Amino acid sequence: MFAIIQGSAKSPLVSLIAGGAAGGVEATVTYPFEFAKTRVQLHEDSPTRNPFRVIKAVIENEGPRALYKGCETLVAGTVLKDAIRFISFDSIKMAFKDPETGTLSPLRNLMAGISAGVVASTFAVTPTERIKTALIDDARHDKRFKSPWHATSTLIKEHGLLRALYRGYVTTTLKQASTTAVRLGTYNILKDYERLHNIPQTTATTFGNGAVAGTIVVFVTQPFDTLKTRAQSVQGAGVVEAFTSVIKDYGVKGLWRGSTMRLGRTVLAGGILFTTYEWIAALIQPILEKKLIIARSE
Repeated sequence: MFAIIQGSAKSPLVSLIAGGAAGGVEATVTYPFEFAKTRVQLHEDSPTRNPFRVIKAVIENEGPRALYKGCETLVAGTVLKDAIRFISFDSIKMAFKDPETGTLSPLRNLMAGISAGVVASTFAVTPTERIKTALIDDARHDKRFKSPWHATSTLIKEHGLLRALYRGYVTTTLKQASTTAVRLGTYNILKDYERLHNIPQTTATTFGNGAVAGTIVVFVTQPFDTLKTRAQSVQGAGVVEAFTSVIKDYGVKGLWRGSTMRLGRTVLAGGILFTTYEWIAALIQPILEKKLIIARSE
């Protein structure tokens, strides 16, 4: 285990590498829960909301490989997304922090998270989420798409580049901005509190902080996630159309459809994401700092 870096500023390169690697690990480990959640959000005939039952049914009916349909796209997008949002958040956080305490107010934490979420949605999340959602939706019935690249080229031919890859941009950005603000904001608030009260930043503390942040994220941002999934299905839908279709099918409570499955994934994902991020940052930051010192001395 590596000691968690406490109170030290991470360089942009450290944030980029650690954030991207952490996102890739988290996405790969928790993807079956994401698959199950997306299936339930797309198809009203799902007999259960228990993620383990959905996963079991998919394995029995479609084989275990089906659980990772669209995984390559999500992992690639998550690596890019988390690299961008961690470097964005850490850079913005450094600009906004209190010079005396080194902490941010809750409002500034949230604003830094929102800004990082918008950047990540624009450059990484919306295109990859669109392809991932289309792959999962297509695997249920039509099975037209042979791979992420085939799905991408097919959708671009049918709808054009922007409409194919940026369908659901508004709902995705709303979800991403709110998720990043709540997740990174909550995590950073907990870390600042622990730093001010001299609570050691152990692996268990970091995992717990990430799990708490993940729990809060689900209940606050689930409606955006539900609308995003509807908007990015194979047929697609606008924001208003996605909203009205969910209300028509399930009522207001339908906006939180899939929250149980997302909760299981997000709590685990939050712990994995931040623990891996801090581990990798603690490993590579001293190496990069040493190389920088050597370079400056030459």
